[in-house]
Amino acid sequence: MTETGSAPTALSIVGPGRAGGSIASAAARAGVEVNLIGRESADHSFDGQCLLLCLPDADIAAFAASVGAGEGRPKLIGHVSGATPLDPLLAAGAADGCFSLHPLQTLPDGQADLIGAPAAIAGSSEQARATAAGLARVLGMLPFEVDEGDRVAYHAAASIASNFLVTLEQSAADLLGGIGVENPREVLAPLVRRSLENWIADGPAALTGPIARGDEHTVERHRQAISQSEPGLLPLYDALAGATRKMGAA
Repeated sequence: MTETGSAPTALSIVGPGRAGGSIASAAARAGVEVNLIGRESADHSFDGQCLLLCLPDADIAAFAASVGAGEGRPKLIGHVSGATPLDPLLAAGAADGCFSLHPLQTLPDGQADLIGAPAAIAGSSEQARATAAGLARVLGMLPFEVDEGDRVAYHAAASIASNFLVTLEQSAADLLGGIGVENPREVLAPLVRRSLENWIADGPAALTGPIARGDEHTVERHRQAISQSEPGLLPLYDALAGATRKMGAA
């Protein structure tokens, strides 16, 4: 089913959701034989297969245990969780070990484009790590390893970069909307895109604005305006202002 240092030629994917659907589509385009099945199929025989679980974190251990209690054993078993370690997969009794492959990309639907996205990988054996790396490359992704002990910190960083970015920008849009600005997302979009591009190019040196200039008078005026217009945003503003001061002073 697999060879050391290569991707699987066939892949059974459990979970036809956003991650499972996206990986299945990319794998099929790359010529991998794909079997996409529902998460209720724990009693299915996965004997000798390369099995990839695209399930919620809380369901991984139970499904792996069900696989281990069934007939036959998979050759390899993996998951796509960013925060879950490999230990829950051990119950499946896979002959060549277990692995993880987490696309570092937002997956809004089951047809998300994975090409060029980084992928965090890990494996319990050389064979498992090689398979994870090979599969990532076949899917068009760029694999990099994350140690088991650092997995949760890695996933926290991913959540800050993606989820919290949406929260932050929507908070800004709500503030504009609250003072009557129409289409606030469209108004803010050019600023957001340019700021992101500047950060990608220059990191912390891309910082601009009153805190970077040391203009605390304007910061205090911001706080007063937010208190009057959207008081619920003030704790977020204060926390971000504090983090920005610390970054600017580094």
